[in-house]
Amino acid sequence: MDTKALRQKILDLAIRGKLVPQDPNDEPASVLLERIRAEKQQMVKDGKLKPKDIKNDTVIFKGDDNLHYEKFSDGTVKCIEDEIPFDVPNNWEWCRLQTICAKEIKRGKAPKYEEKSSVIVFAQKCNTKSGFIDISKAKFLAQNTLKKYADEDFLYYNDIIINSTGTGTLGRVGIYKKEDDIYNIKIVPDSHITTVRTIPSEINAQYIYYFLKFNQLYFENSGVGSTNQKELKPEVISTFLIAIPPLNEQNAIIDKVNMVNKHLSNLDNEKEQLKELISSTKSKILDLSIRGKLVPQDPNDEPASVLLERIRAEKEELIKQGKIKRDKKESVIFKGDDNSYYLRSSDNNSYDVAMIFNLPKNWEWCLLGDIFNVSSSKRVLKNEWKSSGVPFYRAREIVKLSINGTVDNDLFISPEHYENLRKNYGVPNAGDLMVTGVGTIGKVYIVKENDVFYYKDASVLCFENIYKAINPKFAKLMLDSSLIQNQIHSKTYGNTVDTITISTAKNYLCVLPPLAEQKRIVDEIEKIFAVLDDIANQVA
Repeated sequence: MDTKALRQKILDLAIRGKLVPQDPNDEPASVLLERIRAEKQQMVKDGKLKPKDIKNDTVIFKGDDNLHYEKFSDGTVKCIEDEIPFDVPNNWEWCRLQTICAKEIKRGKAPKYEEKSSVIVFAQKCNTKSGFIDISKAKFLAQNTLKKYADEDFLYYNDIIINSTGTGTLGRVGIYKKEDDIYNIKIVPDSHITTVRTIPSEINAQYIYYFLKFNQLYFENSGVGSTNQKELKPEVISTFLIAIPPLNEQNAIIDKVNMVNKHLSNLDNEKEQLKELISSTKSKILDLSIRGKLVPQDPNDEPASVLLERIRAEKEELIKQGKIKRDKKESVIFKGDDNSYYLRSSDNNSYDVAMIFNLPKNWEWCLLGDIFNVSSSKRVLKNEWKSSGVPFYRAREIVKLSINGTVDNDLFISPEHYENLRKNYGVPNAGDLMVTGVGTIGKVYIVKENDVFYYKDASVLCFENIYKAINPKFAKLMLDSSLIQNQIHSKTYGNTVDTITISTAKNYLCVLPPLAEQKRIVDEIEKIFAVLDDIANQVA
């Protein structure tokens, strides 16, 4: 179930007068709007509003021809039927947003900050993408600038907040509630925030919030200016058409929307719990698979010990041919006469190795460097990057490939450069594993048959599957499992950014089942994961 779409549909019904039944005994919205106009006139007399604040207020009405007209303060009348987005119930009325507001719809002031003061500044980041207000993200206003703020400039509870600058955040609608006031001190909006304050005695601010929230995309698309510095002008907001129900119906709509949202939130929580359950189930299955407990062993399978001996022989031959280099700190895991495991280092000393769990008889413990040639790329300088050509992947692209299998790449190298690298240094081949070595470390992508790309040195490691001793899909399962991931995240280097080095990666402890069993494990996991993914998709 798409709860986000359902929430939007509920709001659509609400603002059209189709969510709750109309009560013929309710005071019509036309009377409510008349009262608001009178109240605003009184506010001008009392000095709470300036004459300019109501100068642009208009009256929208239906003519004898059943068309909508708008009367302006100078007495002129204009047909606006083509602006009316949809029909509403008879006791509802259309109006411009500014006509129901207790203050001018405008932005805040550009603030000056200090480490601590009695006032905080509401910035766009406080109006979060997730739909909540987060005052903890606010900074403190410089105390000596308070004199330039009038009382109306401070945020009131139930003020509606609209982000008004910059692509990505522009148009985002929020509402400031009492429960958001975690510091219990005054707060002012900054110059990138537009505030809407309705007449509290006549308008349920939450209804207006939901109306604007439903139309958030309109505000997002109404910015003007350059791509990254688009501005949402206050006039766009103040002249926005609002459908006003009777006050009783506003309250009934809010009660209904809040009730539905509560149920949908519970459903979202259940979906999240299901996601977590599926994720933990997958992790458990991976754990069982690398312990040899997912599929039965076949005594006819060639033991992994024979496979390892063949790898060592092939490795020696490649070293003799000069195709790979001997590791200066080469280590080998072996089983002693006492049935314990040992690690023999290049200095011919042997060390006890505490195995994490017991393996089936025909499996072997080894190091990743035993079954892969772990390498990185030849450095490609930034001035060699191109806007087209052969894709050039950094860690961020490999992360996306590991998740989605595809990536929209924006970095390339020339075909000539790629060909030179291929001939002289080698490039990833089908069945190799690309592993992120910096930042979001340990994400794995299996190179496909027709993949043509190069990658950034140090940021990405290539686990070259040159010995064909391991099924690439099984290798990815193992690298994704807790066995390898725990080692990755406990043996990283870097002061501010996690890093995997080649030498570190080579010495990760891993398991090696017979090749035939690797295939059976992959087949079984793919079947199980397909069922789990289908369940997840059904509730998404």
